[in-house]
Formats: sequence, C-alpha cells, structure tokens
Amino acid sequence: MAVMQEPRLNRSMQVPSQRAAQTAPEHGAVMTPAGAKAFAVVRIVTGFVFLWAFLDKTFGWGYATPAGKGWIDGGSPTEGFLSHVAVGPLESFFHDIAGAGWANWLFMLGLLGIGVALLSGVALRLTAAAGSLMMMLMWAAEWPLAQHLSTGEPSMSTNPVADYHLIYALVLIALAAAYAGNTWGLGRKWAELPIVRKNRWLL
Repeated sequence: MAVMQEPRLNRSMQVPSQRAAQTAPEHGAVMTPAGAKAFAVVRIVTGFVFLWAFLDKTFGWGYATPAGKGWIDGGSPTEGFLSHVAVGPLESFFHDIAGAGWANWLFMLGLLGIGVALLSGVALRLTAAAGSLMMMLMWAAEWPLAQHLSTGEPSMSTNPVADYHLIYALVLIALAAAYAGNTWGLGRKWAELPIVRKNRWLL
C-alpha cells in the first residue's frame, strides 16, 4: 500500500536564484511588493550618492570638489584625500598612491560603475563586491579603530567599527541579495541575457 507523504513546505517555498532574479517582487517567498519598492528607493538613492561623487569630482561643481579643481581641469580625485591620511597601518601606502594616474582611474571608474549599476538595477552582485572593496579601502584610510592620529591629535572617530563605510557596504550587499534591481530597474531584463543566465554571479 502506497504511503502518502506530507508536502515539504520548506522546499516548496524555495525559489531558484535565476527564477528569483526575474520574479522577486512577485512572490512573498523572496520579497513583498512594499518591501521591493522600499529596496528600490534605497538602491536609487545610494546609486545617486556614488554617481554624484563621480560627477562632482570630475567637473568640480563646488561641493566636495572646488570649482576649477575637477578631474577635467587637471585635478586629482585621490590626491587630496589620500595624501592627508594620518592614521592606520596603511598610511604610507596611501601616501604613495595618492594622485597616481591608475589610482585616479580605478577610483573614478569605480564610482561611475557603481552609480550607474545601482541606478539601472543591473549587476548588483558584482556591484556589491566592488563597492564593498572600495568601502573597505576607504575605511582603512580613515582607520576608525584609532583614537589618535599619527600626529598625536584625536582621531575624532565616532565608532571604532560600525562607521558609514560599513553601512554602505552592508546596504550594497542587501540590495544584491534582495534583487533590488527588479523594481523600477532593469534587473529582470538583465537576468534574461544569455551571458547572465550562464554566469549567475553577474546578476
């Protein structure tokens, strides 16, 4: 006599990552509609933060970068910040690369790529990895663990670990994990591309 087994609810609620990437906002197993919209807003605002930093440093709009000091005017996007690093075990390393052409290009392309990817909602896993690496390096440059700078002055660190660099990194990871590009973004279309279907790390 055949024995009927109870359905395994846990397995029935699981969604393959490719399917989830295409339908995340459509089913409660991954994301509710309200949650999807909230994540979309966070994604767009965070993307604007990175893109604005790129534009201001490129054109010198007079905010963080003074007018006439933009990248297109011959200014260096990394020299001002890295040359003034005065704390942490990587202090001399950051001084050595401050203003280097390759450092400027990597930093600016990183800002641009992360900003555009977040605003469009594509390649969020790669964006989370690249953005987290950038935040880790900037965290190391400010080294909030230290109470004093190498000059002996107070570091003015408000928290030795959980500063804004860590928050940004966690936000990027959360956006990728939640398929935040599916709502008000190109996440679904991106997931349908043949190269993305074969390489899920590109989602």
